[in-house]
Amino acid sequence: MAWVRSVTVVLLLAGVAGGPDAGRAADPRAAERLRMVELYIAGEGIRDPATLQAMRTVPRHEFVPPGLVSAAYENRPLPIGLGQTISQPYIVAYQTEVVRPREGMKILEIGTGSGYQAAVLAAAGARVYTMEIFAELAASARQRLERLGYQATVRHGDGNLGWPEEAPFDAIVVTAAASHVPPALLEQLKPGGRMVIPVGSMFGAQNLLQIDKEPSGAVRTRMLLPVAFVPMLSGLR
Repeated sequence: MAWVRSVTVVLLLAGVAGGPDAGRAADPRAAERLRMVELYIAGEGIRDPATLQAMRTVPRHEFVPPGLVSAAYENRPLPIGLGQTISQPYIVAYQTEVVRPREGMKILEIGTGSGYQAAVLAAAGARVYTMEIFAELAASARQRLERLGYQATVRHGDGNLGWPEEAPFDAIVVTAAASHVPPALLEQLKPGGRMVIPVGSMFGAQNLLQIDKEPSGAVRTRMLLPVAFVPMLSGLR
């Protein structure tokens, strides 16, 4: 999946070494990640401490194809195969900050891709359940997340249907293009929970929406920012 801001992104944010494995060898790309965070994430206004720390620690270069490792800490989406992409780092950080992940939160992600967003949510302390429509991507993301030590459960399936057996969720992060807000996802969002989802025309303008479900069950929707669609996002159909 890939998002780009409709306005020019000037700066981004990077981080420190590796995944959750504190004893792992020093990461030679840690300096690049810290620079990414400083320039493009913190520099663009992301302030949530858990989000910033996750972006500093999750090794994005592990989630891109080997031939694109040198571009892993640039602020742009990158192809991951099957016509799919790993999202722009700023958008990953932005969506993460919107749902305010904290230790013990149960979060559903729709559109696993290579597993990067799931790893960021897990690094922030959430229990992550993530769905991917492409079986090959789901399998490779599952292996990658396990290898790197991130606690995320991956399912191959249609994100429109959500994951009813594990509902309700404290938050839902949709990283795949949607023409509407799937009713099943609204139903599976816990009262008091929050969803972030890009909604709009498949081949035109889209808006990133924040959806809050009140304790009473009432739903409030807020438009966060316009995003440009990159075709064939993974997760929803």
